[in-house]
Amino acid sequence: MATKKRIFYNNEFYHIILKGVDGKSIFLDNQDRYRMIHDMFVFNDKNGCLSTFRNCKNVANKIEKYQRHNLVSIHAFCLMGNHMHLLLEQKIENGISRFMLKLGAGYASYFNSKYHRTGHLFQSRFKSVWINDGDRLAILFAYIHTNPISIICPRWKEKGIEDLDKAIKFIEKYKWSSYADYIGGKNFPSLTQRAFMLEDQEQKVWKKFVNDWLEYKADIFEKHFWNVNKNDYLLE
Repeated sequence: MATKKRIFYNNEFYHIILKGVDGKSIFLDNQDRYRMIHDMFVFNDKNGCLSTFRNCKNVANKIEKYQRHNLVSIHAFCLMGNHMHLLLEQKIENGISRFMLKLGAGYASYFNSKYHRTGHLFQSRFKSVWINDGDRLAILFAYIHTNPISIICPRWKEKGIEDLDKAIKFIEKYKWSSYADYIGGKNFPSLTQRAFMLEDQEQKVWKKFVNDWLEYKADIFEKHFWNVNKNDYLLE
């Protein structure tokens, strides 16, 4: 059966999920995570890459500003052990497909070379869903940035959070997401385009929204967002 091909529209928002094959880890150390940050930046350009990854520990300082033609706007991201989440807005025709192809191929080449492995790194093709209203966009913002809580509190959505303050501090300090940059910190500010999300919501409003979502609405994603037919998460 042929896989149904997705069509991505310019200036529309999409939740992208990239998973490791067979649930295996795609990030084994911080060098890998820095590499993905680097790759997300340099591959988000319709032109060829203008820089080469050299010193992963200084990648934040190596992200230079130059004339770019972005394929997508990266509004939010979160790196986990065996998967990653992105909130993307397509900027040019086929921008998301081109970006994800470059990102997947480039990072897999690095990973396979480093760990002396062959074969696929990612599970089939990336998954996506169209975010077509503001409520779903806000919920997704919270969902992406609260993903790391599962590191310190497995199955927290089902069991609840025992220490809310600890969970809040953990996601605020979690280096491998865009959350810190949204609430006044400075993590990887050149990677994400935050103006749209901050236009109508101040930093303190987003922070309160995420904290309230954790405290009162741990199941809101299941009840309100995930009522999207799961078949909408199509493989390209």
